Amino acid sequence: MSNRTDPDKTLDDERLAHFLERIDRGDKIEADDWMPDDYRNQLIKLISMHGVSEIMGALPEKEWVPKAPTLRRKLAIMAKVQDEMGHGQLLLRVVEDLLAPLGKSREDLLQDLFSGRLKFHNVFHMEAPTWADAGVIAWLVDGAAIITQTMSLETSYAPYARALQRICAEEKFHAQHGESIVLELAEGTPAQRQMLQDAVTRWWPSLLMFFGPPEGGTVSSNQLLNMRYKIRSQTNEELRQAFFNKYVNRIYHLGLTLPDDTIRYDEAEDVWHYRQPDWDRFVQIVRGNGPCSAQRLRLRKTSYEEAQWVRDAMLAAPRAEYVAGGSL
Repeated sequence: MSNRTDPDKTLDDERLAHFLERIDRGDKIEADDWMPDDYRNQLIKLISMHGVSEIMGALPEKEWVPKAPTLRRKLAIMAKVQDEMGHGQLLLRVVEDLLAPLGKSREDLLQDLFSGRLKFHNVFHMEAPTWADAGVIAWLVDGAAIITQTMSLETSYAPYARALQRICAEEKFHAQHGESIVLELAEGTPAQRQMLQDAVTRWWPSLLMFFGPPEGGTVSSNQLLNMRYKIRSQTNEELRQAFFNKYVNRIYHLGLTLPDDTIRYDEAEDVWHYRQPDWDRFVQIVRGNGPCSAQRLRLRKTSYEEAQWVRDAMLAAPRAEYVAGGSL
């Protein structure tokens, strides 16, 4: 039996040790730095899901652009939809640099989305049947996103952190837009208040699922690996508790209720107790079996296919007469 050391394995071990030293002292990793395969893979999974979720997340609100109750509301929600699409494109550009060494492209990523291999966030599989849903999405869903994205500003991967600086700044305006809608409905007619209450009740399970399953539960996650690599700094449950701290009392202050009679804050433990959502249902939703999963994917695929001519035109080689400085 040979005792010789594999030189490639030794080199990889040395690289990994150096990489972890950089992570531990707070260095930021750039796209062209050496990184271990599982670090790259976790980044691709996280950022691609975030990117396509920004795009898919614009679709429930897009439905309300032509139906918004006033011109001012129409302009505001249209601007928000444009922002979300822009966030998605920015993040897809970040993940392209991670995909390139693997011989993959943005096109591969989107085909993975259309085939169901690439998942998007659970909340964007859900229906938004009323104007109150548009308000709750912007106030509470975007509020949850801000909590997660603010944590990720300190991520060890520098290109993602830089993209998040712009995204977080714009998401704060989105949350204010949603809060404005919610306050208007809360101060409105009994029918408007009931519409708002129904929307909060409808979205509460999805909001609990937003941050992902707790560590050690029935649904597996990679949150501890991501924390070791300092891709993230808090667990799913810590983020969920931060969401409760920020929003539960605000919801109650508006005279609204939550569909959970067990939720309560324990001062001694400094923790919110609540009823766990159905995590098996969560898995089914992100696998594409949510109320609007097929509809949203079909819309996104149709939009992508119909815009193919634009991509072809942008990527086409310049015509000879323009290269030569001539004219038609």
